[in-house]
Amino acid sequence: MKILIVDDERDVELLFRQKFRKEVRSGSLELCFAFSGNEALELLGHENPPKVVYVFSDINMPGMTGLELLKNIKERFPQINVSMISAYGDSENFEKAMNSGAKEFFTKPIDFESLRAEIVTLISQHNSQSNG
Repeated sequence: MKILIVDDERDVELLFRQKFRKEVRSGSLELCFAFSGNEALELLGHENPPKVVYVFSDINMPGMTGLELLKNIKERFPQINVSMISAYGDSENFEKAMNSGAKEFFTKPIDFESLRAEIVTLISQHNSQSNG
């Protein structure tokens, strides 16, 4: 299962690679990264349909915000689940994200245990759909 993490802070890549080392090594999870909303849309547009089944995006990014990215993904690729990540657990961003179709909303620092639970659930759903 392929997931895309979108964040303008490049150290996020190292963090996700460390936290999901076991899943990546076992082949159950493939991580890809984009460092802007435009880069994420470009990446998703390369494959039709995209192999990415889940996108985790930071909300506060220069250029296209995570909320704008969410809207774009939901219009172009409605089958892809999108969760938002924000340094601020403010209710305004939470409401906007959920109303725009976000699946989950995580605040920084990311609780990787709840994120792992979310991803493990997705992997098992994905595997049962692929094998069904």
